[in-house]
Amino acid sequence: MSASPNHEPAGNRVISPFSDAESPSPARRKTSHLPLWITLGLIGLIVVAVAGLGAFRYVNDPFRTLEPFPVAKYLEGYRALAGSKFRGNLRVENDLGWKEGVGRLMVFSDKDNPHPVVVMIPPEFAPIYFTKGQTYEAELEVKEGGLIYANLIRKN
Repeated sequence: MSASPNHEPAGNRVISPFSDAESPSPARRKTSHLPLWITLGLIGLIVVAVAGLGAFRYVNDPFRTLEPFPVAKYLEGYRALAGSKFRGNLRVENDLGWKEGVGRLMVFSDKDNPHPVVVMIPPEFAPIYFTKGQTYEAELEVKEGGLIYANLIRKN
């Protein structure tokens, strides 16, 4: 007897390797990705806030656009620098004294040039306690008679 095309003998039967695998259940519960997205959103918000704060501070830095104070040029002759404003990276060397209503006369050295320069610190900066060796960043202006004034000053 011949085997019909729909009925194969038992020895020639093909068995699928997936026949023992369980089929996915339609009632399988979906996992929620909401906590992950909330966490990623908060991290992204923090990164944007920190970057924004850094950019805000950079743009509002009053010393950012000023050129460094040219100590050598000042020592050669201050007249060429009169009325100009510069950024000074100053190190406290000595305190020459204080006069009420006038300010404090200080000796500083610049980061880039060790020659000392005398700077007048206005009375509005009287609360700052200067100690030898401390470093400050200042907006310096050469005024009448070659005296250097610190219009703004902040500790590094």
